Amino acid sequence: MKTADVWKEELKKAAKPEKIAVFQKFFKTGKGEYGEGDIFIGLAVPDNRKIAKTKWECGIDVLDEMISSEVHEHRLSALLCLVEKYRKLKKDRNACEELIKFYLDHAKNANNWDLVDLSATYTIGEWCVENSDFSLLYRFSESANLWEQKIAIVATATAIRKGIFYPTITIAEKYLSHPHELIHKATGWMLREVGKRDIKALRDFLDKHSHEMPRTALRYAIERMDEAERKHYLASKTKKNSEKAEK
Repeated sequence: MKTADVWKEELKKAAKPEKIAVFQKFFKTGKGEYGEGDIFIGLAVPDNRKIAKTKWECGIDVLDEMISSEVHEHRLSALLCLVEKYRKLKKDRNACEELIKFYLDHAKNANNWDLVDLSATYTIGEWCVENSDFSLLYRFSESANLWEQKIAIVATATAIRKGIFYPTITIAEKYLSHPHELIHKATGWMLREVGKRDIKALRDFLDKHSHEMPRTALRYAIERMDEAERKHYLASKTKKNSEKAEK
């Protein structure tokens, strides 16, 4: 059997088919939803990660086959393996560059929120910080693809952990009028992470933009603030909306 076939068989054995219906609902696979038509085998993330880590020495061709699968957990396993490969090979710049190219070439296959959240920060986010170059993220933020847009904001988490906030702020400003709730949630989440490390940076952003932020993004961003501040920023948005309605 090919390496990819053995890998898929291991994932299948660890899966619990009774969870398929739950996953299909949780990841919005219904008609017209963002995960429409996605296929699941019922495998939990910890079990998937355990198997993926054992495959880190596989070739790019094997990763390509896994991430191109129609099965959600196969694609996730490829990305979890990619994260492990990047961690193991971090001192080898050429190897890491190849892995980042692979990620960029296959980013559209990371087509649900868990696939992005469990991979982007630990690969492309790391690469951008290590090279002090966030142009890849800015490029993805301009993409027409929802998942590339989500990668752009989520991958800034690595920079945030290093005390670098401008990539998050820059992309969050681009997303102020974004129509999709997944982006609202991701943007608010990253802004909240900024606030954990520098509350002034978050306040500065909110003082400038809270009135025009999508409500979901705003609620996520202010979640860890005290009640008085939360009410202040929510009231700012409500007041602005009322003024618009009166005009």
